Amino acid sequence: MSALEEMEGKPVQVGVRTLPLSALVPKPQVRRRFSGLEALAQSIREKGVLQPLLVRPLGEGRYAIIAGERRYRAAGMAGLSEVPVRVVEVSEEEAKLLALLENLQREDLNPYEETLGVLDFLSEDLGKSREKVVALLERMRKEKRGVAAQNVLGTPEAKRVEELFRLLGRFSWESFVQARLPLLFLPEDLKEALEEGTIPYTAALELKKVKEEALRKGLLEEAKRGLSLRELKARVREALKGEKPERPWYEGVLEALRKTDIGALPAEKRSRVEALLAELRELLASRG
Repeated sequence: MSALEEMEGKPVQVGVRTLPLSALVPKPQVRRRFSGLEALAQSIREKGVLQPLLVRPLGEGRYAIIAGERRYRAAGMAGLSEVPVRVVEVSEEEAKLLALLENLQREDLNPYEETLGVLDFLSEDLGKSREKVVALLERMRKEKRGVAAQNVLGTPEAKRVEELFRLLGRFSWESFVQARLPLLFLPEDLKEALEEGTIPYTAALELKKVKEEALRKGLLEEAKRGLSLRELKARVREALKGEKPERPWYEGVLEALRKTDIGALPAEKRSRVEALLAELRELLASRG
């Protein structure tokens, strides 16, 4: 709550009360699955709901769940008819930010889910798609490292990104780009293993190096059985020795050029191709 108040620059009014489950309206959450519901339900049977759900009024006695859908589901499984809630008077946009913030506080959040959660949080605050947020972060990193003059670090958007990471207090935006964004480009089998929590993200990044699917899946099963990261790295090195080197992308371009009769192309396209080939020849001839 304090993080949202700092972000929005205004106090968020909070009230605590008990509401029937029938009055609560669940909303889609960031997480894809609700693991451990039976264990939580058993805990609720014994101790009750220890942490109130966060809800906002919809009118006519209905309340939208902002955070706590897992507790809501487990309470129903435990046979409860009502649960404690914190009622907050916030807008729908503020409710989305609260839900994303609460999701990021979960102890069982794995690195892949956390990465998506942070991106969704940034996306909601900045009003950009997840893809555009990723592009912004990558441009910021390139400029920070001096790889390219992106002229983005001084913009209001970049400053807001820095502020949001400070509020989250988990890691800097630089370490997030370096250690977490690569998780977005993992093969599906590795993403699934991360979501299930069966391997650490360091193992997933190591396994990503193995392109041959059957070989990678075999190593993945070994990693799931408790293979140490050191042992996994050794196995991956051995696996890479046996893999066929990937064909460079430009070989396909050169092959296509050899098969193309440039003289038969339409005049405008032929002129463009000849200009590009001349530029390429000049670059290859240059020693600088």
